[in-house]
Amino acid sequence: MSIQIVFNLVVVIFTVSNLAAMGLELNLREALKTLRSFHAIGLILLWGWVAGPALAWLIIEIMPLREAHAAGLLLISLAPTAPFFPLVVRKAGGDMSFAGAFMLLTTLGTVIFLPLLAPVLIKGLTVDSWSLAKPLLMMVLLPLLIGGAIRVFAPNAAEKIFPVVKKIGGISLVIVLVFTLVLYGQDMLGTVGSFAPGAQVLFFVAITAIPYYIHFGLAQPQRSAMALGMCTRNIAAVFAAYFGITNPPAGMFVMVVLVVPLAAIVAFAAARLFARQVPTNYSTN
Repeated sequence: MSIQIVFNLVVVIFTVSNLAAMGLELNLREALKTLRSFHAIGLILLWGWVAGPALAWLIIEIMPLREAHAAGLLLISLAPTAPFFPLVVRKAGGDMSFAGAFMLLTTLGTVIFLPLLAPVLIKGLTVDSWSLAKPLLMMVLLPLLIGGAIRVFAPNAAEKIFPVVKKIGGISLVIVLVFTLVLYGQDMLGTVGSFAPGAQVLFFVAITAIPYYIHFGLAQPQRSAMALGMCTRNIAAVFAAYFGITNPPAGMFVMVVLVVPLAAIVAFAAARLFARQVPTNYSTN
């Protein structure tokens, strides 16, 4: 078994375990209540698929990125919310019910909007919608829904297996980061001296700060969940989209791979800052 196959397997475990853990602690009633809020839905759609791509476009306009790196940044901008999103929200003391609703909506939004917008934003690219939607449905949405169903119909079982699934998710995140450095470290080092890493860091910092401070009345625990969801990127969706592209420009993949360490660094740093601002009377349960 090659190291690449092992890496692919770990990515699947990492994605499924973190999404299942989110489902196992998801308060489905509260999540559905959030999804009945046009205010919350409007903000998620605004930051996810209007402000995100617009910010990426602005960065491309002001920074002299290579064409392949610019294409990668635009692709990244269309897929908010990483599988480790529950970990950083929990670390930030954010609203987990809001985060559950957020995850449901951004997963569906990515399935719909990424294949529609990518060919429009990135000239010359074609994306097969089903090749993108299938792994998203199987690896992201399905584990979340299964975990949520267990929480609703077998709450005692959910309480028992949640710590195990959560631990698997945390360990697999570390392994994914290590494998990424081993397999793609040379390619990432090759971007040193280019504007690619700086463009990504600027994008992650801005797409975190803007929703947090321009919050349109959201409470702090919801603001932090919103900001962290926009900061993190659904790397499983981005990988699926990239491999569904028939003519990706050379150098685009390294821009995609850079997401793994850079988004994690920015997200965990932001989570620590947000945790200091949680209201003293707020409970994360």
